[in-house]
Amino acid sequence: MFRRTLLAAPLVAAPLVAARAQPLPEAERAAALARVEAYVNGLTTLRARFLQTTQNGASAQGTAWIWRPSRMRFEYDPPEPTLLVAADGQFFHYDRELRQASIVPLASTPLGVLLQNPLRLSGELTVAGVERSGGFLRVTVHRTGRAAEGRIQLAFSEEPMALRQWAVVDAQGFTTRVTLTEIRTGERFDPFLFAFNDPRFREELEQRR
Repeated sequence: MFRRTLLAAPLVAAPLVAARAQPLPEAERAAALARVEAYVNGLTTLRARFLQTTQNGASAQGTAWIWRPSRMRFEYDPPEPTLLVAADGQFFHYDRELRQASIVPLASTPLGVLLQNPLRLSGELTVAGVERSGGFLRVTVHRTGRAAEGRIQLAFSEEPMALRQWAVVDAQGFTTRVTLTEIRTGERFDPFLFAFNDPRFREELEQRR
């Protein structure tokens, strides 16, 4: 069973394409980071299929919902029993097979970066690298003063600008990579998708196990 989820690492990454990535010249770096901030801060909703892979060859698929600035849901396809939901500054992890739930602060997870409001690639975050290759822009960041925890690299297509992948390496050097496909933005989501603190949400999980 595939157990290493999006929460597996604290907060590099693998390339989206095989082309060699080139660090951006300093003169282009600020403009690229400003473009990434503008894209993420302008994003309201995103729904996509995802493929998650690890360096040991394990993989899993599912559907992702991101509703900025505060909510996410990652539902894995069977037989993987994992459900991840972010809301109200918390990340909820549920194992349908074991019927076990756990909650961690959203700020302690790598995907907390995507829900920062507004996203600022400075201050609390340190940009460790900005690269471009094959039409993709990659930005690697870690929490300021906490680089030993790990890093996350976000990969964006540039024409048009769209989030396509992220990859995380934890403090032990284990890489987890998530690639998005069938991306749709601007849709309306049912708030109940993210309401894990609502008793009815837990009841529904029990009925679907």
